[in-house]
Amino acid sequence: MNHDEAVIGMNLPRRDAADKLRGRTRYTVDRSYPGMAHGALLRSEVQSGLIVHLDCSKARAMPGVRAIVTAQDAPGRHGIGVADEVLFASERVRFVGEPIAAVAADTLEQARAAAAAIELTIQPLPAVTTMEDALAPGAPLVHPDWESHEILFQGGKRGGNVAWEATVVRGDVDAAFARDDVTIVDSHFRVPRQNHLSFEPRAVIAQYEDGRFHIETSTQVPWTVRTATARYLQVSPAQIRVTVPPVGGAFGLKFDCAIEPYAALLARASGRPVKLVNSRQEEMQTCLCRENAEIRIRSAITRDGQIAAREAVVLMDGGAFGGEQIFLTTMTAHTLGGNYRLQNVRLVSRVIYTNTPPNGAFRACNGVYNTFALERHTDEICAVIDMDPLEFRRRNVLGHKDIGATGQVFEGDVLAPMLGKMEQLKASKPSCESKAGHRRYGRATVVGTWFVFVGPSSATVNLNLDGSVTLVTSGVEIGSGSMMQSIPQIVADTLGLRPQDVIVRTADTDGAGYDLGIGGGRQTVALGAASRMASLEVKDKVLRIASQMLEASAEDLVLREGRVEILGARGSGVTLTQIVERAHAVMGPIAGTGAFTKPGVAAMPGCAAGHFIEAIDIPVFAVHDCEVAVDTDTGHIEVLSYAVVQDVGRALNPRAIHGQIQGGVVQGLGYALHEEITLGDQGQVLQTGLESFRVPLAQDVVPVDIVLHEGAPSIGPLGIKGAGEVPILNVGAAVACAVAHATGCRVQELPLTAPRTLTMLLGLNEPLRFPHIADQWRQNLLGNE
Repeated sequence: MNHDEAVIGMNLPRRDAADKLRGRTRYTVDRSYPGMAHGALLRSEVQSGLIVHLDCSKARAMPGVRAIVTAQDAPGRHGIGVADEVLFASERVRFVGEPIAAVAADTLEQARAAAAAIELTIQPLPAVTTMEDALAPGAPLVHPDWESHEILFQGGKRGGNVAWEATVVRGDVDAAFARDDVTIVDSHFRVPRQNHLSFEPRAVIAQYEDGRFHIETSTQVPWTVRTATARYLQVSPAQIRVTVPPVGGAFGLKFDCAIEPYAALLARASGRPVKLVNSRQEEMQTCLCRENAEIRIRSAITRDGQIAAREAVVLMDGGAFGGEQIFLTTMTAHTLGGNYRLQNVRLVSRVIYTNTPPNGAFRACNGVYNTFALERHTDEICAVIDMDPLEFRRRNVLGHKDIGATGQVFEGDVLAPMLGKMEQLKASKPSCESKAGHRRYGRATVVGTWFVFVGPSSATVNLNLDGSVTLVTSGVEIGSGSMMQSIPQIVADTLGLRPQDVIVRTADTDGAGYDLGIGGGRQTVALGAASRMASLEVKDKVLRIASQMLEASAEDLVLREGRVEILGARGSGVTLTQIVERAHAVMGPIAGTGAFTKPGVAAMPGCAAGHFIEAIDIPVFAVHDCEVAVDTDTGHIEVLSYAVVQDVGRALNPRAIHGQIQGGVVQGLGYALHEEITLGDQGQVLQTGLESFRVPLAQDVVPVDIVLHEGAPSIGPLGIKGAGEVPILNVGAAVACAVAHATGCRVQELPLTAPRTLTMLLGLNEPLRFPHIADQWRQNLLGNE
């Protein structure tokens, strides 16, 4: 590297790539300790029922068994917004796969055999498998005791099988819909669950020593694991230390506490390190999937294509517990209610309990299907009012000082210039229509709005004797490269070092300060801001000492190539090693600390209820374009080309961002075309392994044309925005709109598998209608049903 070049903006390679490619990286699943026992879980095979008999005595006497724990060992509850989650089923089971007991034994085979030998009798109860079942009058309640659950976040409405309800009401929607100069467009959409399919399953090793738990785990959220484990075990969080080796993929699956408390309990009970790893079947059938959802949108459109009013109902299947979906009700306002100027708007987003495995976070979460629904609805509007879809988007996308759904005032014109860049990109390349041959050809350009999930982060930078620095945070490397490349670039740029001179400590809650976790595109922004602040403190101390040593003003000094030099005099000054030696003599070691949290953006008072975030601090926009060919004989869809214009604020490492976009688009193609979790008659996940869940393979990868849009407002360090979350956001929408363009069919569901597409082409599918979503918007609210 030329040291005169700025580190920011350079296409630097990943420092951890070589070890990962050679299989040398040691994930949690690869680790072991002397004397370690292995854990296994006994799970319910009944969808809903009462536990009438549970006897572990025979299992305890089996060879190699070291400990068995059940609900009586974990009396606490955990949750997001509502503490409705139990670690083990005690009196009642709520889904197939719910843990009932955990076993530790000398070998995994012994642990599984003992779990299978536990005597268990469950008396079946009526169950609700679908959201329609759960919302039916007189439906069995998944949580008959829902009113007794501890509320952890105030504001959301709850009742019966509605775990959470969040609303947005701005303006007079009824009056706008009653106008005689508007056209009403009514759309319905449905999407299934999607499995993250991370290569490394959820895995943990727990130890119990000196009255404390040490949990080594594959997670995105070490501090959440610490807090949740303490709640379940009813111990002080100070008794728990969480460390995180490299994580072998997550995509949101590991954004909550998972199997860590089971291992912790078993370690305490057995006095041994205990390793617990989900099998691939367990990972498939108890995955915290992207939830299945049902969406209805109605819009009132003026003759000149303005959106006079919009209303929507979004039903999100939480499964047996509210989980992350309770938080994600917030995001409907900023995704389904995003992209466009809305004169009047009302939205309700509801999490519904069902007797099915719980769901959770997934890359861009509900934004992926809300964007699919919103962009398909937009094209349906254009078809009804006979307006070019691109022209409609140009007229209506959010711009500088426009008001978002919750009354937030947006800064900067971003989406309109990005649409312009996409037009330039399309014009620079020939159309792929000729490649469609006899097949039907379609093309679509869609827009999307996501956000950077900010919140508290902290960092410490220590200047070492050799002039390198050690960065200490609770950040986790989940495969995006943020911890191993992007954040070291920020530190190196601030201190005049090479990125490889920045040593990154692995996450350790005993050694680093609090961090909200890795997800939502926040890592480089929040941890990057904290790390830059810590680096600036180190820089200030270094310059003060150098100023004394060189008898020069600090303003005349510059950090470059591990030295402090006099500005304009290359090779002058002193080395950082000399600075450290001097510091140790006069003031002690040099270190800096930094902290970051959300600055807070104002929403319109009173228009949002039950929201965890009423306005978004860092909006991120994306424009995608897709060309497809649809075979009318088979229903097979081929993606002929794919292009992305992505808002990045400032490109810290363009090469790394391109990798994230390419990967996000491919993952989105799986969601759009063939990934689908289905449920059996007992609410169980039917996909048990890689043989029955079709993910994109190498031959499915489509090269993506990429333009990075820089310069949009951002409070991130150096003007950056998170780049890993948003690439998947628009993919389902782009493919669905392109297929609708190709076929003239009304695309209302994903994925567009060949059988589903062929059914649509043959006109054999019934238009979607949701009898459990009332025609009158208010009748979908608790208290008005």
